[in-house]
Amino acid sequence: MGIIEIEGMHFYAYHGHFEAERVVGNEFQVDVALDTDCLKAAASDDLEDALNYQAVYDLIKREMQVKSHLLEHVAGRILDALFNEFPSIQTAKIKVSKLNPPMGGQIEKASVTLIR
Repeated sequence: MGIIEIEGMHFYAYHGHFEAERVVGNEFQVDVALDTDCLKAAASDDLEDALNYQAVYDLIKREMQVKSHLLEHVAGRILDALFNEFPSIQTAKIKVSKLNPPMGGQIEKASVTLIR
């Protein structure tokens, strides 16, 4: 087994509890760690034997464009899609962060992490 991590993916998206957040949008960061069998790819050096990072990124990008009220929902949808699209994933950890959330103070980010 191995862990494939894609970190610091940035998206402009329209997630939030308040209607204004879903209209104006905000910056988000997504980090994902995927447990999968890397032995065949490590031996063959062939993309066909590996979990394709570009395909993972494209899936996350697509899911980030679907408006949601809660970060928990965004993260859960992404996990569902990852497991449906990539059967080689054994476990996955995703962190979705809203940068500079409108919470009435100076806050760098608010994050939700889900593990499945």
